[in-house]
Amino acid sequence: MNAPHELQFEHSLQRATVLGADMAYRDLGKADGPVVLFLHGNPTSSYIWRNIIPHVAPQARCIAPDLIGYGQSGKPDIDYRFADHVRYLDALLDTLGIRDCFIVAQDWGTALAFHHAARFPERMRGLAFMEFIRPFARWADFHQRDSAREAFRKFRTPGEGEAMIMEHNVFIERIVPAAIMRTLSDAEMNAYRAPFPTPASRKPIWRLPNELPIEGQPADVHALLTEAHAALAASTYPKLLFAGTPGALVSPEYAAQFAAGLQHCELVQLGAGAHYLQEDHADAIGQRLAHWLAQA
Repeated sequence: MNAPHELQFEHSLQRATVLGADMAYRDLGKADGPVVLFLHGNPTSSYIWRNIIPHVAPQARCIAPDLIGYGQSGKPDIDYRFADHVRYLDALLDTLGIRDCFIVAQDWGTALAFHHAARFPERMRGLAFMEFIRPFARWADFHQRDSAREAFRKFRTPGEGEAMIMEHNVFIERIVPAAIMRTLSDAEMNAYRAPFPTPASRKPIWRLPNELPIEGQPADVHALLTEAHAALAASTYPKLLFAGTPGALVSPEYAAQFAAGLQHCELVQLGAGAHYLQEDHADAIGQRLAHWLAQA
């Protein structure tokens, strides 16, 4: 039997027509409270926030979109490059009338958050983030595990990457479980599988590893995120960084160094965790977010 907060989350799905496509998003919580925008990464959806949002909802309006091509959003015939995600998210926020907000983000959601904050600093009330995307000067900087670096090199190899991700569904079936400390239930795994039933439907999953700015490529994404990180370093809005041990993109040591280089940034070390920290530490993240928002 589902808990009340699970039923509330399940029934919170809304839809909007954005740039001619259907975008799904969760909208729940305190309607007249501050807006908190939750941005997921690859290959997840708003579902990854299901056990975190209930901690925040009593004091805020929680908006959690499914990025275009993900979750229950549509899959228009586009390239699914980072710039495409920027366009669709911008249009969704305009459609919903979302301006001033807090952002909570992980993985590619952080790239979207950093880029948004760089362009609209006056709209930022605060930023909480984890396992974040940044320009990686070398492949050695990209991930904590050699095996993951090797997999992502293959994902970026023409022909091989498409076969692995689109034909054999490696990202869903192997990368996701390997980046979570606990074992997901069948129902949880099926929730992540459901949006991607066919090879063609997995194009968005394949594209984003190829968008990671590693050794300066792709040049346009590298430039955008270099600029966004410079703006982040100069920003003065409140920040909250969550880190796991050993982490995946972000080690606890790197998290401490990074947080120390930002203004008004608190660091929360969660303990054992890899990439999808929301699946291992939902209550800890949710409770800390609620406390942070109450103080902001």
